[in-house]
Parts: sequence; structure tokens; C-alpha cells
Amino acid sequence: MKPEDLPLLKSVSAPAAHPDGTRAVVSVIRPDFDADSYVGQLWTVPLDPEKLPRRLTRGFRDTAPAFSPDGLVLAFLRATADGKPQLHVVEASGGEPQVLTNARLGVSSFAWSPDSHSIVFGARTPDDGRYGTLDGVSAGAEDARLITDYKYRMNGVGYTADKPVQLYIVDVPELDEEPRVAPAGRVLKARKAAQGAISKDGPEPDSAKNAEDTAADSLLPQARQLTFAATDHSGESFSTDGRFVYFVAALHEGSDHDLEVGIYRVSVSGGEPEAVKATNSGRQTVAAARQSRDGKWLFFLAQELGPSGQDFVARNTALHVMPADGGEAGILSDVETMDLAGGAGGLELRGPDSVLLLNNAQGTVELLEFGATGNHSLLVHGDRVVTGAASAGGGPVVVSFSDASTAGDVAALEDGQLRLLTDFSVELRLRAEIIEPRELTFASADGYPVHGWLVLPPGKGPHPVLLNIHGGPFAQYTVALFDEAQVYAAAGYAVLMCNPRGSAGYGQAHGRAIKEKMGTVDMQDVLSFLDGALAKFQELDGGALGIMGGSYGGYLTAWTISQDHRFKAAIVERGFLDPVSFIGSSDIGWFFGGEYTGSTEEQMAAQSPMATVRSVRTPSLVIHSEEDLRCPVEQGQRYFTALKQQGVDAAFLVFPGENHELSRSGTPHHRKQRFEEILRWWARYLPTRANP
Repeated sequence: MKPEDLPLLKSVSAPAAHPDGTRAVVSVIRPDFDADSYVGQLWTVPLDPEKLPRRLTRGFRDTAPAFSPDGLVLAFLRATADGKPQLHVVEASGGEPQVLTNARLGVSSFAWSPDSHSIVFGARTPDDGRYGTLDGVSAGAEDARLITDYKYRMNGVGYTADKPVQLYIVDVPELDEEPRVAPAGRVLKARKAAQGAISKDGPEPDSAKNAEDTAADSLLPQARQLTFAATDHSGESFSTDGRFVYFVAALHEGSDHDLEVGIYRVSVSGGEPEAVKATNSGRQTVAAARQSRDGKWLFFLAQELGPSGQDFVARNTALHVMPADGGEAGILSDVETMDLAGGAGGLELRGPDSVLLLNNAQGTVELLEFGATGNHSLLVHGDRVVTGAASAGGGPVVVSFSDASTAGDVAALEDGQLRLLTDFSVELRLRAEIIEPRELTFASADGYPVHGWLVLPPGKGPHPVLLNIHGGPFAQYTVALFDEAQVYAAAGYAVLMCNPRGSAGYGQAHGRAIKEKMGTVDMQDVLSFLDGALAKFQELDGGALGIMGGSYGGYLTAWTISQDHRFKAAIVERGFLDPVSFIGSSDIGWFFGGEYTGSTEEQMAAQSPMATVRSVRTPSLVIHSEEDLRCPVEQGQRYFTALKQQGVDAAFLVFPGENHELSRSGTPHHRKQRFEEILRWWARYLPTRANP
């Protein structure tokens, strides 16, 4: 795979299964260089093997499909090239979509009511005078912000305190009715006058524009706001009887000083939200909650936070269940060995009292089904990453997944086996020559097993070697197709990737092994994995080694090259490089470093790449994004400057307009440019026949 092949990477959403069990709908999105954006539409995927998938919509970017419970309507989010995603509906049998919302900052999520007559949705709601709510006042001319809390901004979002996610309910109109039309001429003039837009001195331009906007909005069904607190409300879903909306939020007293998130519900007619509490649970952050179809139970996914309410380090996400109105909760999953945060970490209902869940498991993501009484079964496992699942109408479970040969496809689970329904990556395989990774396990210096993969380029070698380190650190490399490894292998590099202690998917003890001990056994593990591979494969050139990583991977790269000088060059990307300055500059700095490194000066210095930067001799490319709020750009700037000051060959590649997610969801142009600059850096220090 080459950088110019990025548009061949087609990602597939979680499926929406039609209630009659005959078909599913997914969103298929890809990078597009012409638009310098992500484009894609909805596809209908028949379960009948005699029928082929086909494109269902033709929007710029259509995502998040969901059928109404009665199967008559399909709802989804549509974004234009220059706009925010808005809620749309279309007849399930086909037709022209109708827009339901005009949220200034877009709609983020939604859920159907049980009677199929209304939809609850979440949308960031700006304070008056901000984000274009006042004509003529640009972002740079807005009033100053007075910050008093820790939680005031988020990577990829920016300031959050002045635009929290609120919940709204909107009624779905009859789709076969004659469409309403916008007022014009005399009628529009009369409406402007009624709104005070025309005075005896003539029209005011700004107010006239507002009147036109109001007239356009009048064509849309009126949405009713359900929540109002100055915090995000998410994970919305209707109760089984349709009387309430469940959601998760941090509405408790002292919420600015901990990571707790609780379950609440609010009447569909409005009013104060009420907490739905598990009487026997400790301090938790709840990721999602859904009432069972039979109405008896409330399933919820949660991580424990310890007595402090901040101890989030490598906490597995567990499935809990309690009575729908609250009460004593039971834990249904083994919290030590299962991490049910796979995929989007959501809950998909199946049957009267069971749910489908995704589990991170040793470089894969499995599909499991749990019942309210504690019984569970493993539905899909093996060398793949399940990204979503749905079941309806007694039909088979439909799953979306990726593996070594596809960026995303859809399959039906029948008699315990997956039957492939789509092949969205066929062009990628034909044009990009995908290389399947080899699974490996090597012993660390203390005998601990370290699991990972080698992507070996064609030819007999010896090949220069790139040791890649993932971010997180509580994350995992998987068996799924990974564009980074494919691009580097196509350029002639052998790519090594492993999941050292600190990673997800191998149990809580594995993940928590580096709490207040970053750069210890994790560095030992990645270097032992490298040594094991060099000893096993003659095709690897032990004298031509590079090391690279992003976020936590940037941290461990910078830490390693201060102590191990065998690498010809390094790439330190969006790194957590100075625990001290991170505290006040990162969106998560107020708690992250203290939990991972400890909070004393001695602890931070003992685990800080900036504290050991004077020992670095390895030529290093530092990559960062200007709008990165997770690992702020000052981390990279200061590290680069320190390297230059001591005479290390260093370069600083900085991307405007991008945030911490550049390599995954940055603009296609920047993603391509990033690959090109990385390959140029490696060609300088680790030339190959393919990348001279």
C-alpha cells in the first residue's frame, strides 16, 4: 500500500438490521483527495445470497443508519461538504430523504422511540453569542472566557463548557405528506415585520437574515429540549415503554474533581432528570446504559474508579445489570479478564433480556451475548476485529468487521459461522498488494510473554526494521488491516508491532503493570520483542533499526532512545513528553499524569522523556498537530528544541488545523503528506530498495 492508496480504505459502520430480518444497512466512508474530506453513503446489504449490496443514498457523507422499530423509516446523519451532520429520515423502501434538524453545531447521535413516532438526539448547544449565534461576531471577536473548572475543553472539540451536548426530542413527520415550502414574497415580508425585522427606517440586514433563517427552520419539525445542565449528556435511549429517555452524564456534586459518570432518566414530556443508581456500586464511570426489551432490566457498561474517583488506569469495562428503576446491581462479566470496551463500547439489544457486546481479546475484538441472569456465549472470535453487530426480527446476527485483508465488511452469523455479505476492500487488495502479518510471541527479559506481529515486505532481505509502538497506553494492536504497517512494508521495511504490559486486551493486571512505572517493563517488553524477532528471522537487518510511535507510543519512543542507542533514527509523534507541563496544558492533564506516573516531582522526573532528553543521540523527527489538546503541541516543540540545543539531528513536522487524531481522521491531504514525510525521513537514515 502506498500513501496515494488512502482513498481505497473503506470503513464500514455498525450495521442497522431491518426488523423483518431480510437486510441490513451500513455506512461506507472513505478518504477523498478531491474533496480533502471523508465521503460516503449508506448501502443496503441483503441477507439473501442471491442479491447483491447496493448504494442506497447519494449524500456527501451519510452515516449512523438506524431503522425505526416498525421498519417503515430509516434515520441517519447527513453532512454536506461545508456543513455539520443533521438528522435525516427516508422511507425504508426508498425515496428522497427529509431533513429533521438544523443544529448549528450538528447532531452527534440519536435513538428511536419504541413506537417509531419520535427520535431523541444529542447536539452540542452553544451559549448565546458564541459559535456564530450572533451575526457579525466571529470566533476571534467573541467575549473572553472565564475558566473556573478543570473540564473546559476536549481534543477534537475545543472548548466544551460553552457548548455542552444536550438532548432533544423531535417527532417524525408522515413521509408521504406533501412537503412544506418556505414562505416568499409578501408572506416572508410580513413575517419579517412580525419579528421586528422591518422598522419604519427600513430593514436591518442582520435581523432580516435571522428572519430568513427562522423561515427556513419553520419547515422543520419543532424539537423539544430535554436537558439543560452545563455538561455533556450522551448515550441516549428510550425506555421500553417510551415514557423516559435514559442517558449518562456527570450531574453529581463535585463532578469537576472526579471522573464519575452516572445513569439518569428524564420524562419525554420534560422535567428534572432523576438518577438511576446501583445501590451496591462504588465510584464508576458509566459508558452506556440500555433497558432490556422486556422492560425488567437496565444493562450498563462501567469502569471502576477506586476510592479517589480518578483511578482510571487500565480499568476493564464490565457489564452490569440492575432493575430498570435502580437497585442492587450484579456484574455479568469477569472484570479481570474481559474488557467490553471493544468497538464503540455500546450495547445492542437482542432477545427479551440479552445484549450483544464487543470484547478486546489479545489483539482481536470478539462478539459476545450476555443474558440478564448471567449466562453468556461467545458468538464471533478468531483473527478479526468485530466493529458492530445487530439482530432483529428473529433473523441472524449481522456483524461488521475488519481483518488482515479488509478495512471493513459485513457478514451474517449463521450456525456459528460467518457468511460474507460484502467485499468493500476488493479494490484495495487488487491495487495495494496487502501483506498479511505474522503472529509472534517472545519472552520478555523476565520471562513474561509478549504478543505481537511482524509485517514482512516481499523479497529475501535483509530488510531494515521499524519497531512501532501503539498509543494509549491502554490500547492494543490488532489483527485488523493497519494502513501504517502496510505503507511502511510496501516501502521495504519490516514492521514489528506488539502489545507490551500496559496494553489492553490481556487482562487488568497486564494493563495496570505500568501504573506509576511507565518506561519500565513496557520498554523491556518492546525491546525483548524486537530482540526475539531479530534472532528468529534472518530477513531482518539488526544493524538498520528505526523506532517510532504516537501519543503514549511517542512517549515510549522518546524514553527508549534516551537509554538504548542502537536505533539509526526515531520518529516521536504527538508524544506525552513532559508530565510536568502536561498537567496544565492537556485536556486530560489534570488527572492523567498523576494516575500514570504519580504526582510527586521525583516520580514524574523518573518517568519523563524531557528529564532524560540530554542522553538522546538518535536523529529524531518530531511530529505534532497545532490543535492537539490531548498532547499539546508544546510537548513536541520543547522536545524538538532540546534536541537541537544539544546538537542532535532533529526536525519538527507540524500540521495546521489538525488535532490528536491526525493519523486516523485528519484531512486526506495531511494524512498523505504525513506518510510521505515519514518515508522521506526513513529513506534518509534507513534506505531500502523500494525507498532509496
